[in-house]
Amino acid sequence: MTRIAQEDLVASLAQAFQHISHHHPPEFVRALRRAFDAETHPPARAALSQLLVNSRLAAQGQRPLCQDTGVAQVFVSLGMAVQFYRRDAQPLWSLQALANEGVRRAYRDPDNPLRATLVADPLGQRRNTGDNTPAIVQCELVAGSGLEVLVVAKGGGGDLKARFATLLPSDKVADWVLSQLPGMGAGWCPPGTLGVGIGGSPEQAMLLAKQALFQPMDLAELQARGAHTPEEQLRLEVHARANALGIGAQGLGGLSAVLDVQVRSAPCHAAALQVALIPNCAATRYLRFSLDGQGPATLPTPDPSLWAGVPEQAELPGATRVALDQLTPEVVAGWAIGQTLLLSGRVLTARDAAHQRLVTQLANGEPLPVDLRGRVIYYVGPVEAVRDEAVGPAGPTTATRMDRFVEPLMAQTGLLAMIGKAERGPQAVRAIQRHQGAYLCATGGAAYLLSRAIRAARVVAFEDLGMEAIHEFELQDFPVTVAVDSQGRCLHRFGTSDPSDQA
Repeated sequence: MTRIAQEDLVASLAQAFQHISHHHPPEFVRALRRAFDAETHPPARAALSQLLVNSRLAAQGQRPLCQDTGVAQVFVSLGMAVQFYRRDAQPLWSLQALANEGVRRAYRDPDNPLRATLVADPLGQRRNTGDNTPAIVQCELVAGSGLEVLVVAKGGGGDLKARFATLLPSDKVADWVLSQLPGMGAGWCPPGTLGVGIGGSPEQAMLLAKQALFQPMDLAELQARGAHTPEEQLRLEVHARANALGIGAQGLGGLSAVLDVQVRSAPCHAAALQVALIPNCAATRYLRFSLDGQGPATLPTPDPSLWAGVPEQAELPGATRVALDQLTPEVVAGWAIGQTLLLSGRVLTARDAAHQRLVTQLANGEPLPVDLRGRVIYYVGPVEAVRDEAVGPAGPTTATRMDRFVEPLMAQTGLLAMIGKAERGPQAVRAIQRHQGAYLCATGGAAYLLSRAIRAARVVAFEDLGMEAIHEFELQDFPVTVAVDSQGRCLHRFGTSDPSDQA
């Protein structure tokens, strides 16, 4: 029998969630480097370069890889012979309470505070819980006297793109997976891994897909030796066919939207074939540890050679510098899709809640708290700043959530451009074309790198919204790619590049 102090589990969870906030798994960094070395498409190569630099800088600075520091998920494999006790002689806590306390300590760490994501009362006020609890806990009781834990910080971009279907036994799983990818868009921040769960019951298939994401990323080795099982054959087929779609990093085109495909399967009913699909994003964050009763877990020390040769600045050849404080419609009209810009000057931030308030005020004839004429809005909710930072990690959020606000803001305020991640829908593209504006993509999953281009920050409106308040950032050489230009042409593969098709 192994006796494990509950305090050691809490301490280990807190350390692990802090660690993964700023460290990619080593196999992910290696896969990212292979993708960068092979990439030839300039926008995708620029995005991959930023992701690698961000990975190095976040590890060095021990600050979050992404402003979306994720929903805290804990997978526990608990030996039946394990006995918990408390050193303080207090009554034992539940496993859920232990996980919540570990998450609470990690996300409220004053040296590296992490952005709280969870909201309670999902159908009502959607109030932020403030400490990212409750954790999502899955526990499997197994034989033996060991305790193994997998901690995951899963951002919204990936889980929001989850898919499930009940297929016929004769249907091809690969065909179904490939049919889902265009509809997932780029909001899951590729490049990353696709997790495929097959069989079982509906909820089991979803869990299998989620757990598949955290298996070793060994696709290069599998390609070298060849498939030995139907699951391995599926991995190879989906990987090759998915990347042949040309989605590429951040959906900008290119060779490597999918770095790996992982598959887990279970027995299923003879009349059906349940299939689930969940992606992992460019901010892939997970770690395993075990406890043996000898104290808190010892976490791995990353090998600095993982980032050998990765510079402190991304490779952005041919980038055009833009002065935001002198921005005019004529300057915006000169931008073309695929062009890399380095923005300097003042930009306003706003997400869902702030956009809703602005549009409501316009509809009510009320004056806005900020003047948007000639300005650019950045869709971002930053992490809290520490020490000498102007702002914490501040990467883009998914732009499509703001699509319905584009027309009223551009038409009634003179807003010129927006910055976000992933594609825009037809409604937003039509508005951008109509008002001769632009949509610019920043690299999702490169939040710490992007925050270093923010020299000053202040709240200018809606302070009560917390991280969703409107800030004014002062930028210096902030990198973006033109994704929709003033003629309505789209860079992403998920929209049409011909504005005449968007009527």
